[in-house]
Amino acid sequence: MAEKTLFQKIMDRDEQGDILYEDDLCVALRDINPQAPTHVLIVPRKPIPTLDDLTEQDEPLVGHLFLVAQKVAAAEGLTDGYRTVFNNGRAGQQTVWHIHLHLIGGRRMSWPPG
Repeated sequence: MAEKTLFQKIMDRDEQGDILYEDDLCVALRDINPQAPTHVLIVPRKPIPTLDDLTEQDEPLVGHLFLVAQKVAAAEGLTDGYRTVFNNGRAGQQTVWHIHLHLIGGRRMSWPPG
């Protein structure tokens, strides 16, 4: 059996995390290394290592992550906009091998982001 990711440990309450929202499909927690005043990770409970591991059956789950991002953004007062980002793979700067949607806001974003 594969070792649990940090996110799985937080969801199982084996590790601490600042959880803002949770339901049967995902959790939303504050990033421990925030890149903006608001930086939240929306993490599916299903452990999917990378975006490349998604299947058609995961389509509703990924859509749900974006709806949760919308709810959390409203709860966090991000009325003037925010950014959502998935990092994928090493070159995409993915550091935890469990997909997660970044919700970043509270400051003006620049472009290009990378």
